Amino acid sequence: MSSSDLSVQLYTIRQALAEDRGTALSRLADLGFRTVELFDFVDQADAYSDLLGERGLAAPSGHAMLIGEDAGKVFDAAQTIGMWTVIQPMVAADRWADLDGVVGTARALNEIAKKAADRGLVVGYHNHWWELESRIGGTSALEVFAEHLDDAVVLEVDTYWAEVGGEGAVELLGRLGDRVGFLHVKDGPGTQVMRDQVAVGSGSVDVLAIMAAAPRALRVVELDDFAGDVFDALRDSLAYLTAHGVSA
Repeated sequence: MSSSDLSVQLYTIRQALAEDRGTALSRLADLGFRTVELFDFVDQADAYSDLLGERGLAAPSGHAMLIGEDAGKVFDAAQTIGMWTVIQPMVAADRWADLDGVVGTARALNEIAKKAADRGLVVGYHNHWWELESRIGGTSALEVFAEHLDDAVVLEVDTYWAEVGGEGAVELLGRLGDRVGFLHVKDGPGTQVMRDQVAVGSGSVDVLAIMAAAPRALRVVELDDFAGDVFDALRDSLAYLTAHGVSA
């Protein structure tokens, strides 16, 4: 875990980043965030390296496609930024439909993780709902996947999507144990409608119980979409989490 217990996935503010990246990052820093999780960073590593440092922000993790891509280029960008965990953000739903697809994905990520380790980096995987909806022998495909991963690969469990996928996040985290290095913390009504997501602490998800189930994981706030000003939702999320003992 970083010196902070709390991060924010920059996909949450993607529109603001597209308009003015520096201003968007400054707004996050002004809210009180000190740690961020990047996306779409590979071709923008130099810019992010400068902008993050200028605003007192660190990016220990980031999302980038690794399987079937030039992983070396991703690793170069991560090292430029000072990132130490690169997370595969998704694998298409059809790859989770049967054992062969799940095992093949695990093996591909294991091979990439070996190359990452040579660079002092860690590789991870972030789920959506379909990895939990899919069942293999009565077990969620995500858990079958975890059984075939090398210990070096970490999981970033998106706890909201786990619940949407029909798997209680608290119980899931208990079964996955120390393999979980990151949590996507989000709230809402527990449906696939992304625009219905709300500030952490104001929806139907038992966020506090979920965080307690993975006490060592870095908490990463994310809203896939939001009906109002997303910076207001982030402000309220930060206030809720810090009031309940999470260090920003």
